Amino acid sequence: MADTIFALSSGAPPAAIAVVRISGPSAGAALQALSGRLPPERRAVTATLRDAVGAALDRALVLWLPGPHTATGEDSAELHLHGGRAVVAAVSAVLAAMPGLRAAEPGEFTRRAFANGRIDLSEAEGLADLLNAETELQRQSALAMAGGSFSRQVEVWRDQLLGLSASVEAVLDFADEDDVALLPADFLQRIDVLRSEISSWLTRPRAEVLREGYRVVIAGPPNAGKSTLFNILVQSEAAIATPIAGTTRDVLTRPVAYGGIPFLFADTAGLHDATDDVVEAIGIERALEALDRADLVLWLGPEDEGPRASWEIAAQCDRAGVPGKAHPRHRVSAVNGEGIPGLIADLVATAQHAMPKPGEAALNQRQYDLLRDAARALQAAEDEADPLLVAEALRLTRVAFDALLGRTTTEHMLDALFGRFCIGK
Repeated sequence: MADTIFALSSGAPPAAIAVVRISGPSAGAALQALSGRLPPERRAVTATLRDAVGAALDRALVLWLPGPHTATGEDSAELHLHGGRAVVAAVSAVLAAMPGLRAAEPGEFTRRAFANGRIDLSEAEGLADLLNAETELQRQSALAMAGGSFSRQVEVWRDQLLGLSASVEAVLDFADEDDVALLPADFLQRIDVLRSEISSWLTRPRAEVLREGYRVVIAGPPNAGKSTLFNILVQSEAAIATPIAGTTRDVLTRPVAYGGIPFLFADTAGLHDATDDVVEAIGIERALEALDRADLVLWLGPEDEGPRASWEIAAQCDRAGVPGKAHPRHRVSAVNGEGIPGLIADLVATAQHAMPKPGEAALNQRQYDLLRDAARALQAAEDEADPLLVAEALRLTRVAFDALLGRTTTEHMLDALFGRFCIGK
């Protein structure tokens, strides 16, 4: 029999209300022991909670939620306590002393919901992203995934695939019967339509850029104004900006949101060819690595010497004697703010094209890899003439679909996923 778990599921006390969740076979018994009775199902009632010797702990609102139609699929209870630290600690201590109860581990409530079929793996991944969402765009995309929009699409594809597999199996099993000896005339067309739909998902913006932010790297030679511009863009004095060359020795990153779009700005060491300083050389090496990972580079160096597709930025345009650029994308001054609003607006407009549309589910790396495997297997099924090989290719597609939904997975992967959740979720 599974343990019964409990945890504080609301914010850390002190607070107006503290919600303690209990889930498992002994949830009803625990609630009855605390409140003296089992309240009506799915109705919030007030009760005085008492410890084992009858001392009052709190006057609380309690709910009894019998399974399987609960968040975890198990018998559950909720205690809506007064949100002081001492109240939460006292109730938690009484629960921990009850036989068969223990404190929940991070993500354990959601893991039980997955194990009991209340949510699938893609929905759980969306819920993890929703808990970590910091911008409106992140929230909308995570909510779409957690709400099952992608899972429902995979189920539609899986049903279509099962129909295709049935046609191939009929040929293999009943090849001697004339009415099923040949594949349907539209068989290859149906595979192609399915593969095309999956391929269209593979071209969508990915969840990583949404989760981590659109990565903008500021680069150029020493004393080009990189750190000053970085500080303006991240709205803090995060980087030390001085006239001394080589002040920035490492890659400094800061997240910030503009227009609901998450950005990750990076300040880098000044790029130049020769240095006898070992630390500075390491900084330059790391700066070059950051350029390779960038979604966009703001180049503050000599014109046409930056990375391919970088934006030419004429920084320090307020200063006399600073070499200009003939065709900069933006002229800016981090000192008086000239050109900064236009640069930010351009960044937002550009990043929007790399982000999922509002409310659109975005694939993470695991989901992308599995969908790509499914598309490749369907392409193999189109290219094969032998029904046995076609059947195998369709089976591999089904394996990918099942892995997307968590019907075939590993404990190691589940540990990594649910470890992202907080205790009480």
